[in-house]
Amino acid sequence: MVAAGLRTVGGPRPVTPTTILAALLADAVARHPEDAELRRAHDLAAGLDPYLDEHTSPASAALRELERRTREHVWEGALEQEMLSGHVEGRFLRFLVRMTGARRVLEIGLFTGYSALAMAEALPADGVVVACEVDADVAEFARGCVAGSPAGGRIDVRVGPAEDTLRSLDEPFDLVFLDADKAGYLGYLDAVLESGLLAEGGTICVDNTLMQGLPWTTGSGPNAAAVADFNRAVAADPRVEQVLVPLRDGVTLIRRVS
Repeated sequence: MVAAGLRTVGGPRPVTPTTILAALLADAVARHPEDAELRRAHDLAAGLDPYLDEHTSPASAALRELERRTREHVWEGALEQEMLSGHVEGRFLRFLVRMTGARRVLEIGLFTGYSALAMAEALPADGVVVACEVDADVAEFARGCVAGSPAGGRIDVRVGPAEDTLRSLDEPFDLVFLDADKAGYLGYLDAVLESGLLAEGGTICVDNTLMQGLPWTTGSGPNAAAVADFNRAVAADPRVEQVLVPLRDGVTLIRRVS
């Protein structure tokens, strides 16, 4: 999820490197409609996400309804509809659960519950997603969104600072999905690695590690700096190995080195 401190009304705005690039190229094409190469560059960027959506297995009815409710809600302050993980990333997380055989999943950063529900749908009947959310109102909204799904009962929402919730947990997790405040990323990673919360052979999945392209462009801001610091620290951490996948706004997969 990426918070931009804007009130959101209507459709989502560009918040990933490819959608931001497509918007910039659209402006350039409008100024130079005669430039065929510029138009080709725009079509490559603008067509990618729709192509991925079209050729990815569809979301469940429950996830589509959750997305609709999130899009139609009027968010204020640091919350916005663009924080939703969405269809393709939701399917990616579902694949991770199935591929790893996960039974216990920890999510740090719930928002309206799309990623939690996507993962819960792939769990066995006795599986669980423990989802940490600091905002009580958002947590209540998420509970309402997942309540009607058959997999909703596998989601255990814990409200409060994630640091407190992590300290209260005493069983390991097969998969950890980190999608919370970016300044806290390194602390959350250390807590998971050092506290025994990551099961043997477990996987950590970290969202927004491309942060709108800001870490490698001239962009700035606290989130961009936090993500850049996190990426450098993970790349230099001898405890782990990782791969940064250019999915949506970037997803980094991390596992402990044997």
